[in-house]
Amino acid sequence: MAFNVNEFRSQLVGDGARPNLFEVSLPFPAFSTPGTAQAKTTFMCKTAQLPGSTLGVVPVQYFGRELKFVGNRTFADWTITIINDEDFVIRNAFERWMNGINSHGLNVRNPAALQSAGGYTVDGEVTQYGKTGSELKKYKFIGLFPSDVTPIDVDWGSNDTIEEFSVTLTYQWWESVADTVI
Repeated sequence: MAFNVNEFRSQLVGDGARPNLFEVSLPFPAFSTPGTAQAKTTFMCKTAQLPGSTLGVVPVQYFGRELKFVGNRTFADWTITIINDEDFVIRNAFERWMNGINSHGLNVRNPAALQSAGGYTVDGEVTQYGKTGSELKKYKFIGLFPSDVTPIDVDWGSNDTIEEFSVTLTYQWWESVADTVI
């Protein structure tokens, strides 16, 4: 097959999806007293991922040959990176959320974390946009909760930078919400 750049370009719809055109929507449970954290997360979430999933493999030996059968689906954790500002609203909301799930000193759960709808979990979304602003793809994460909030490094030599931290969220599964075509 001869190389033809025009054929390649004709197959690349919309000049290709761009990884910087996305938005994260992440509500916080009421017991974490989120304030404006949900609205701010939409703007301060610097990185995220469109999710993947893995189907396990069950190998079975038969007369010296390995046969492979499909196993269970698993979902890797979802990690987002947040730009921190001086009010610490988002960081505080994540810290209170995690503390409500399991407190630092007493190793107990906040009773309010069990009383609210969904308990200590929420459903979040990541949306991929096209260069025209149209929604290309949306994923909904079911049953999210934070399992890790990374430290923020402070350093006298870090000039002209803004603090960032990452949050690892565990969830039950994801659903593809928007299967639209350009």
